Amino acid sequence: MSDAAAIESRTIAKITWRLLPFLCLLFIVNYLDRTNVAMAKLRMLSDLGLDDFTYGLGAGLFFIGYFLFEVPSNLILHRAGARRWIARIMISWGVCSAAMMLTRGAHSFYALRFLLGAAEAGFFPGIVYYLTNWVPARRRARILAIFLTATAVSGLVGNPLAGSLMKLDGCGGLRGWQWLFLLEGVPPVLLGAGILLFNLLPDTPHLAAWLTDEQRRWIADELARDGTHPEINHLADLRGAAADSRLWLLSVIYFFLIMGLYGFIYWVPTLVKLLSGDSDAQVGWLSAVPYLVATISMVLIGSHADRTGHPRRHAAACAVIGAVGLTAVAASHHILLGMAALCLAAIGIFGSLGPFWSIPTRYLRGTAAAGGIAVINSIGALAGFVAQYAMGWTKDATGTFTLGLLLVAASLAIGAILILRIPSTADAAR
Repeated sequence: MSDAAAIESRTIAKITWRLLPFLCLLFIVNYLDRTNVAMAKLRMLSDLGLDDFTYGLGAGLFFIGYFLFEVPSNLILHRAGARRWIARIMISWGVCSAAMMLTRGAHSFYALRFLLGAAEAGFFPGIVYYLTNWVPARRRARILAIFLTATAVSGLVGNPLAGSLMKLDGCGGLRGWQWLFLLEGVPPVLLGAGILLFNLLPDTPHLAAWLTDEQRRWIADELARDGTHPEINHLADLRGAAADSRLWLLSVIYFFLIMGLYGFIYWVPTLVKLLSGDSDAQVGWLSAVPYLVATISMVLIGSHADRTGHPRRHAAACAVIGAVGLTAVAASHHILLGMAALCLAAIGIFGSLGPFWSIPTRYLRGTAAAGGIAVINSIGALAGFVAQYAMGWTKDATGTFTLGLLLVAASLAIGAILILRIPSTADAAR
């Protein structure tokens, strides 16, 4: 191994082990608080006299709050620094998540979900942009895939955990779903305070005491070669991003991919409950199985995309697999077939994320990078609202989830077609 290759290997390994475990933990907690309403739904709706349409609308309003405050949040992140602003986001969303226990009806459910989305706004694109200031473009698909496994791991641990917490039903005069919201709102507050007190997220490689001078120089040289630099003006980011037509294609693609993601995440416990008829705790464990499969497959898919240099093709293929899986779920009437279909859908839906996010960070460099990431994620947040509204509305209108699942599957198929419309230079940029 040459000296340059050895420096690269040591630097990427150190960044991976120093930053990714903690960032993954933060993202797992983020998804737990964003999606725990899927398990709470099993009891909350009957307790409060709500229906599936109300649930879908309320679950979706999270994404409206997220959409409205996403870009402003990233503008502030640049001024305040990633460490302080990410800590602020975590503390505020933890408070809002715990406050979900105060839901008393449709209007309070709508308001609290909207506030939770506004509080979380900027977290994910902030972390993605943060990583682009540490990792060169040709190494990002695997790094982003590892980070994004948190979305699957949150379902892997979150659904069984939620099922267990809901067993606290009646303790202290609270319902099980109230305990779920309260106890899962505490960790982000504690983690946010820890980030502020112990500098767990250095804003730039220059401020990381655990990197050597040689490693800092290597990162700076590689980012300069990519055309990326951490010290950029976010107002210029937005102007540069808006003028790039590729940004809008990527945003539309992400909208359709996120239709699939949230059409899956927010309804898996309900679908498993319908197929199995099991208790809430058993549903929590069964719902974790597709996420276990997705966690493993995401890393393998991201690594293969890096090795072959074809993130575009990997993202498109995964979107097709996700569409096939959801179509099979719609046709399933037996728990074993339904679980197999959910696992196939999970492989495709979650597997598309790492390769996809390596594409914007190749295209949107320099002044377009941070603003472009925020815009893409904001458009995706709107898909989160549409997916929940469509699933809830079609369930109440037809009495089944079949039409809603087929709509979400069609969205993934459209996303796959559009991914292949991205110029092949997205694969060639290595």
